[in-house]
Amino acid sequence: MNLDHLLQALNLNLLELHENPLNVAEVIVLKGICSGQTYNQMAQSEDYSTGYISNIVAPELYRKISKLMGQSVTKKNCRLVLQLYDKKQESPQIKEIKLEIVQNIESAYPSGAIPLNSPFYVEWSAIHGRICQELRKSGSLVRIKAPQQMGKTSLLLRVLEDCRSYGYATVSVSLDKIDQSTFADLNQFLRRLCKYIARKLKLDPKLDEYWDTELDGKMNWTLYFEDYLLTEIDAPIVLALDEMNQIFEHPNIAQDFLPLLRSCYEDAQRLPLWQKLRLIVVHNTEIYVPLRINQSPFNVGLPIQLEEFTLEQVQGLAERYGLKWVDNTQAQQLMELVGGHPSLIHIALYHLSRQEIILEELLEKAATSSGIYFHHLQRHWVVLREQPELWQFFALVVRDHQPLQLDTIMIYKLRSLGLIQELGDRIKVQCELYRRYFSREVLDQE
Repeated sequence: MNLDHLLQALNLNLLELHENPLNVAEVIVLKGICSGQTYNQMAQSEDYSTGYISNIVAPELYRKISKLMGQSVTKKNCRLVLQLYDKKQESPQIKEIKLEIVQNIESAYPSGAIPLNSPFYVEWSAIHGRICQELRKSGSLVRIKAPQQMGKTSLLLRVLEDCRSYGYATVSVSLDKIDQSTFADLNQFLRRLCKYIARKLKLDPKLDEYWDTELDGKMNWTLYFEDYLLTEIDAPIVLALDEMNQIFEHPNIAQDFLPLLRSCYEDAQRLPLWQKLRLIVVHNTEIYVPLRINQSPFNVGLPIQLEEFTLEQVQGLAERYGLKWVDNTQAQQLMELVGGHPSLIHIALYHLSRQEIILEELLEKAATSSGIYFHHLQRHWVVLREQPELWQFFALVVRDHQPLQLDTIMIYKLRSLGLIQELGDRIKVQCELYRRYFSREVLDQE
């Protein structure tokens, strides 16, 4: 059996039945069954508990496959059922049907997080598995870092979905949706954040009852969690703070809120009540707010760095979009332009799959006003134009002139935008697309 093709077919057909695709743990069990492993071997190979694999993951996997196959599927007959199913998928007629399903499932332009039921999500199984395993530990903290549009929020959606399947309560807060006025005052920020968290947990916030005006905001936050949230909710609570880099832009908030998160993590290492709280912090790049080393939440917990797509992933994603690329040549050509940048790859494959443009034309016009990336490039240009010092710094990099003084803040901002990469002690433009487009802007400015 070709497991990659089998998984793709299973997920597509599950979507037709309005079922969620197989999650990371279910894929691990399915692969283990196909290779003749025991539940104990599956668990040990991925650092799961045997009970979790046998009592939670496997039954849900069999339920999904049974519904799909129209017959009872167990560990005993699962491998045979999948072999027969895989053979059926190999007929040309079935492949055409699958292609039509892919093209019809999601015709929307790829923008923002990829929905849970989308067949176009590229699974980072190892990373996803490590995160979920960490979050099963009491009082854990996970830090997910990558530049903009690299798939952080799409990954977070799937991690939280898995956490809910464990029976955990989950709350996701995207800090870029908070009004700027809220960042003016720490007490106001913490109070509104607590109110939002309580509502997402289906609780009456009761802020007037638990918020003491004679105490500072950090004390109130701590007592609100201890006396209310962690007491009222029996299950572990996973709190995900997405777009954490918004905090970095407000040092008056960051210098207190970030040490507060570190304090929550430390309390969870020693106090049973706080061990129910698991934190996920998602941000663009390194923090540049000065903090003492023992006050930062960015040097504890599990660090996760998202990377670009590999050649094999791009080729596989092209197949999901229905593109009949017989070898890696076209994928290599696309990656020579945009690297493995997830968002830029999805945009290209979307347009190619709709036959709006051929690859040769896409590559030729990519950095021009008639290219498919024009609006993406314009958004970056607007950001740079509004910050003249940042543009001047970036223009040096575009001209391949290393800035004499490596400004930490400038590097941070450009890396957050995904415009640069660091190679040793040198800085260079992230990809050929950006180099072409911004080279023209540099010439125009001169």
